[in-house]
Amino acid sequence: MHTTSTNGRFPRRNQTLVSVFGVEPRRIGGTEMFARELSLQLGEQGWKSVLCFLSEPSGEVRRFLDLPNVSFETLPDSTNGNRQARRHLKRIIGEHKPEIVHLHFVSFLTLYPWIARLRSAKKVFFTDHHSRPEGYVQRRRSMWKRVAARLIGYPLTKVICVSNYGYRCMTEIDLLPRSRFEMIYNGVDVSRVNSNLDLAQAFRRRFSIPDERAIVTQVSWMIPEKGISDFLEMARRVNSQREDVQFVLVGDGAYREAYMNEAAAMGLGDRITFTGMIDDPFGEGVFQAADVVCQFSRWEEVFGWMIAEAMAHAKPVVATRVGGIPELIVDGVSGFLVERGDIESMSKRVLELLDASTKPSSMGDAARQTVQAKFNLQTNVSQLIESYGVRVSEARPLARAGLEVLNVALPNGRASDTRNSTQIDPLLVLEEKS
Repeated sequence: MHTTSTNGRFPRRNQTLVSVFGVEPRRIGGTEMFARELSLQLGEQGWKSVLCFLSEPSGEVRRFLDLPNVSFETLPDSTNGNRQARRHLKRIIGEHKPEIVHLHFVSFLTLYPWIARLRSAKKVFFTDHHSRPEGYVQRRRSMWKRVAARLIGYPLTKVICVSNYGYRCMTEIDLLPRSRFEMIYNGVDVSRVNSNLDLAQAFRRRFSIPDERAIVTQVSWMIPEKGISDFLEMARRVNSQREDVQFVLVGDGAYREAYMNEAAAMGLGDRITFTGMIDDPFGEGVFQAADVVCQFSRWEEVFGWMIAEAMAHAKPVVATRVGGIPELIVDGVSGFLVERGDIESMSKRVLELLDASTKPSSMGDAARQTVQAKFNLQTNVSQLIESYGVRVSEARPLARAGLEVLNVALPNGRASDTRNSTQIDPLLVLEEKS
């Protein structure tokens, strides 16, 4: 058992946070970046960080996350809260005896909070990461649902929402008292942003993209909700006016082959590149090579992590005005917003950015400043630490330096997320039976 001295007199057990992530740690992505930054800041305060994923991290991912204060656990099937998952969670909490348990990418209404509080946890947090269906309208739930939800969710200390849109969605359905909710934006590790043009050239060589072609990119899961067909139709229209553009779709998913066939039927030929999953867009030149980044989501994105990452690289973004995306982009200043499915406007804005000489640069600068001010990962994790009620010690400012020595040697040090995990219905069975 780890102990910490108290003024040289009596040792005490390190305080512990267990973070449950209902995702597979297959790459060094946004979730893993958050987990590492959280662990770093907890370590500075003498806390242990237990990272619990659907499966054991391995290879580069494990080395990236494996800090001195970190332990790993697995919780298969954690997303749905079934009996086996509850049993595993009891074991994990019994072994580590955490003061705080934080749930991510799992269903909102499960018995996990009760298990945590009845075992050892003094506080239980839940973060709502899920995007809503296209055209979703939040409405106050019926009386029986509100009563049931307040009973099931009674042990929750706080629900963290990653955008104001998410906050409105969660509070207006009135399942828990409004005082239980707090908005803390997702963040981008701005220290990893690298403008090295060698990364851009390496990306072009890897995917055989000629130097004379501008690159228009979308980084997302290959599913209909991400507006991939809209991107392809935009590409067809832009390609009919300009022959010096390469359109790049970064990501994977069940519909990837169907979209490749759709692109071929449109006659895009070698003007479209499907990269598949890229483990580290920051370190592998995705954003460095891009001239314009798109995000044509059709569902109501709760945040827009890829948008923030592109903005951190000072790239102009054209995105749909859905969900929480307008909280990231000021239309005409730090990017362009278009209506969902408006292919004509999408094409027009992309062409405008490709034709302009100064606008992309000025928009990129404004975008980067926005990320520094609102979506800085270190700042936003510090806000979460404060929400936990962790007492920040002024005597530990050098703890990070000691941990940083153990950083793994990855391209540019860290990585970002291209995975969008399975979206979970926040109401679980209560909503499914309605």
